[in-house]
Amino acid sequence: MAQEIKRVSLTWQDELRFTGGEPGKPEILIDGDNDQGPGPMVTLLLAAASCTGSDVVIVVKKQRVELTEFRVEVAGTRREEEPRRYIALHFTYTLRGNGLDEARARRAIDLSLEKYCSVIHSLAPDIRITYDLVLA
Repeated sequence: MAQEIKRVSLTWQDELRFTGGEPGKPEILIDGDNDQGPGPMVTLLLAAASCTGSDVVIVVKKQRVELTEFRVEVAGTRREEEPRRYIALHFTYTLRGNGLDEARARRAIDLSLEKYCSVIHSLAPDIRITYDLVLA
């Protein structure tokens, strides 16, 4: 099986602001000051949330649930000393859908966090990952 190689380009704009993305695709703004856009650490949280969120949507649809509402919030706890990396991520998943119950929702979330989410699996293995579920 061939390995997939992802490529991005990041261009400095001014101060600590950069724009970037995949060649030929829309760009995003990353602001190291978290002023005019999300900074690198917030962007990492957004990447983790959107990755697990995508997985959950796919799994829930395969469960034949009609999803009507879905939100993922994530809180990242960082070390005090440098490098100020994340040591824990806590996700809060809010779901509503026709045919959705707690068992199905938890199954989708567990599959994402334990098997499918490539962003989470790309992080340091000692980062504590926890979650809460809210059925709306």
